[in-house]
Amino acid sequence: MDVTIVDCGIGNIKSVQRMFQAADGSADIVSDPAALHDCKRVVIPGVGAFDAGMAKLNQGWIEPLNRLALERKIPILGICLGMQLLCRRSEEGVTPGLGWIEADVIKIDTGGHRELKIPHMGWSVVTAARPNPLISSDEGEQRFYHVHKYRAVCDSAENVLATADYGTTFTTAVHRDNIYGVQFHPEKSHRFGLALMRRFLAMPC
Repeated sequence: MDVTIVDCGIGNIKSVQRMFQAADGSADIVSDPAALHDCKRVVIPGVGAFDAGMAKLNQGWIEPLNRLALERKIPILGICLGMQLLCRRSEEGVTPGLGWIEADVIKIDTGGHRELKIPHMGWSVVTAARPNPLISSDEGEQRFYHVHKYRAVCDSAENVLATADYGTTFTTAVHRDNIYGVQFHPEKSHRFGLALMRRFLAMPC
C-alpha cells in the first residue's frame, strides 16, 4: 500500500481513503497498532478534542508511530486534530501531545472581528511559507476547507509550512523533516486537496 491511515476512532477516515484513491494511490486503513510495522507513508487524521485524541493514541499507537516518524523517518501527515496531536500540548486539555513539532496549540484569535465566528468553518486561502514538497508555492491561489477552534503556534518559523487568515494570520500547516501536518481537510478540498494528496504520494519513502 502507498499510504496507511491510522484508525484509532478519532477521524473521518473513509473520506481520506477515497481522496487518496482519487489521486491514483492505494490507501489501507488499520485499526491495530501492530499493523504499522511495514508502512511506506502514514496519515493520522482526527476530529474532536485534543485529550480524547491522545487518549486513543495512548492505546498502543505511540511507540510504533514514534518508530516510524523518528527512527525510520517515513513521510507522516497529520490532518486537522491529527496535526494538533503532533505538537507538544494544547490549551484545550492537559495531556501531552506527541511532541514531534515544537509547537503549542492555542485558541483561534480573530483579532477582535466579532463577525468572525468560532469555530472557523469554511474555505480559506492557504499560502506556502516557502517552497516545499506538500503545498505548492507557485501555482497561484489555493483554497482549503477548515473546521477548527484551535491553531498551532510554532517555536521556530522553520516549522511553519503554510499560513491562512481568519481575522489574524495563523499557521495552518507545519513541518519538521519527514513530518507534516495540516489544520485544514484536504479530503474535503476538491482539486486543491487532490493535488496535496498526490504530492504526499510522491514523497520518497
